[in-house]
Amino acid sequence: VCHPALCNDNLSGVVVAAFLGRALAARQRRYTYRLLFIPGTIGSITWLALNEARVARIRHGLVLTCLGDAGRPTYKRSRRGNTEIDQAACHVLGSRDGGHEVLDFTPWGYDERQFCSPGFDLPVGSLMRTPHGRFPQYHTSADDLDFVRPEALEDSLEICTAILEVLEHNHTYLNQSPKGEPQLGRRGLYPTTGGRAQGKDELALLWVLNLSDGRHTLLDIAETSRLPMDAVRRAADALVSCDLLREVAPGG
Repeated sequence: VCHPALCNDNLSGVVVAAFLGRALAARQRRYTYRLLFIPGTIGSITWLALNEARVARIRHGLVLTCLGDAGRPTYKRSRRGNTEIDQAACHVLGSRDGGHEVLDFTPWGYDERQFCSPGFDLPVGSLMRTPHGRFPQYHTSADDLDFVRPEALEDSLEICTAILEVLEHNHTYLNQSPKGEPQLGRRGLYPTTGGRAQGKDELALLWVLNLSDGRHTLLDIAETSRLPMDAVRRAADALVSCDLLREVAPGG
């Protein structure tokens, strides 16, 4: 809420966060969530100072800004560059049509640079459309309601929801029959006759079985196999129902 009179920068992020919070409140959740509406820089520094004893519990974070213009979605990585939020955001954007951009972290921009300062180094990235300074309306009175597109706000909200959906379901499993492939046909998971092309769901079963070693998450498997996260999730659910997978803590 640094200068909310400007519609794309910052009001679009405020609006998307508000709608996202309403959606989260209406569903079952694996994680708890904190939605911060704060002025830039001084707000995040103050919040971090007041919550320093608890910030180690933060698993993922997103700074939302410039989400209402007609540009393609852009994600800026956290300082670490390879956190789960980075992986989830890049996976979601990479699975969509229409193009996107991924930026490496720089200590310039919005409050991600405070959350990612070396004393905290939190897993916080930033989601936007056209980055700040790249559109002529930036920091001018032309950043008004005529510049913001309702369809861009809706699309940005869908991207945020998809990223959180990935994180909510990114479990880690252990194959309970790891010495060779288990017989899937008699469990109703695989055709009993050969000689036909494999569909995504069938291939997902094999990938999930092969990489469920207690170290790879479902998102890791989706990225390695280049299969949709939904197909990997369905495969995992089916294998759990047949007692072929057991959920474990990541790395455990």
